[in-house]
Amino acid sequence: MIKAHATKETELDQQQKLTIFMLIIVLAGFFGWAWEFLFAESKAGFDRFYVTGGNLLPWINIYAYGAVLILITCTKLKKHPLLVFAVGAVTAGLLELLAGWLVFTFGNGTRYWDYTESWIGAGSINGFVCPASVIAFGLGALALVYCLLPQCIGLVKRVPKKTILTVAIILFSAIILDDVVNLTLKNLGRPGAPAFYTSHGWVKLEPKHKE
Repeated sequence: MIKAHATKETELDQQQKLTIFMLIIVLAGFFGWAWEFLFAESKAGFDRFYVTGGNLLPWINIYAYGAVLILITCTKLKKHPLLVFAVGAVTAGLLELLAGWLVFTFGNGTRYWDYTESWIGAGSINGFVCPASVIAFGLGALALVYCLLPQCIGLVKRVPKKTILTVAIILFSAIILDDVVNLTLKNLGRPGAPAFYTSHGWVKLEPKHKE
């Protein structure tokens, strides 16, 4: 009876699950932006600010998509860390490969990243994905499943449901609206968030094209 009661108390309802889902999308996209921003800054010697991603807010969508895929494929494997690492690495690696190939194929040779230009890109597949990035994705899956997810679960249990849900909806709506607006402006050939930042002295990382 005691065990059954404890299990019931730890269960999450649908509202709490939705809240966690939105929080992870926001946090994963922010982590991706912070990672790429710091990487770009370190290469330049921290002497100027670089525009990373295509949003006004500090958020990059592909990292959020990767986090969602990892949640779907790895959450039920949490009793097996090695499986979480392997499945997360493969899942996110395939996403990076597919995204890079699609942008290159349908964007007239556009590349937003190219691992062949860095020493970490040894063994890359046409510069779209490499062993080092796949290993990083596996480590990211471990961090997501064993650190970020439990922290989000603890947060939604401590904070009143309506309060944390409202915060999650506001953050989630803001980054999705930002993403939609900037993608729309880009497709219309109009200046978006990167243009705003460059007008304030930031340096835009231009995508590269095949010769």
